[in-house]
Amino acid sequence: MGRIVLDKVTKRFGEVEVIPPLDLTIEDGEFTVFVGPSGCGKSTLLRLIAGLEDLSSGRIAINDADMTRVPPAKRGLAMVFQSYALYPHMSVRKNIAFPLRMAKLDQAEIDRRVASAAEVLNLKDYLDRRPGQLSGGQRQRVAIGRAIVREPSAFLFDEPLSNLDAALRVGMRLEISELHERLATTMIYVTHDQVEAMTMADKIVVLRAGHIEQVGSPLELYKSPRNTFVAGFIGSPKMNFIEGEEAARRDAHTIGIRPEHIAVSDSEGPWSGTVGVSEHLGSDTFFHVHGTGLAETITVRADGEVGFRHGDKIHLTPREDVLHRFDQKGLRL
Repeated sequence: MGRIVLDKVTKRFGEVEVIPPLDLTIEDGEFTVFVGPSGCGKSTLLRLIAGLEDLSSGRIAINDADMTRVPPAKRGLAMVFQSYALYPHMSVRKNIAFPLRMAKLDQAEIDRRVASAAEVLNLKDYLDRRPGQLSGGQRQRVAIGRAIVREPSAFLFDEPLSNLDAALRVGMRLEISELHERLATTMIYVTHDQVEAMTMADKIVVLRAGHIEQVGSPLELYKSPRNTFVAGFIGSPKMNFIEGEEAARRDAHTIGIRPEHIAVSDSEGPWSGTVGVSEHLGSDTFFHVHGTGLAETITVRADGEVGFRHGDKIHLTPREDVLHRFDQKGLRL
């Protein structure tokens, strides 16, 4: 069981309130991702749940038990940090077993849990190596193994992949998602990378300046963002925003259209402009179009074989059925 409830949780550092009163429920077995720009409070919120920071006010319950003043070691949670924090002089086996030895479990139980974690994480062949003999991805798996053996109610991940290169991040992202499927344990994952959030989460919590802007599934946030902040943060490349006449004639202050929802042509379309930088990614090409009179730049996502060049005149047609409308305060209409 790993149901976590935050009830009017706040955090202040001196006179500065970094987490205003906040309510959130994370259901047992959910993979919940906290996402938002740097400084939005996502890591602070995770540390409050873990007990590594004290609440200024409010209440945290885990499996219906009040954990607000309970020390971190007794909350039944396991945390995986950005840094691996492995002991370089110990073998992988001893690193994974370390929290169990500190808890004074008997050797047979330690061996069972270490073997089980190594099996789940494909580390059986590396148990006798030291961290210096492992790749970055393998070291992160060892750090996760050290969390798994504690058999926690929930796992807390604080940007665990940010030290890895792009290829390893993709691989570890898949491994952590597979791990969640196998363990069926609650996981809370902090990242500033919305691609990680979209691909891993059952539920995304979008934060800005300590406030929750929206909570929902990845598709809910993609299709029905509550405001321009969420609309601009979720989706890659980010949504195009247009004000003025084009928005007014659609009864909005601002309209938003995603790059993948704009058709391109060299001959016709209601909008037109000049191709600036093109980013060719193989299957897709991103065109950055200037001089439309609508916005400084309109970004378009097209098939990788579309062959416009820098300086070409291009015509654009937005899909009206997926166009987003926002009022003067940036709220969805």
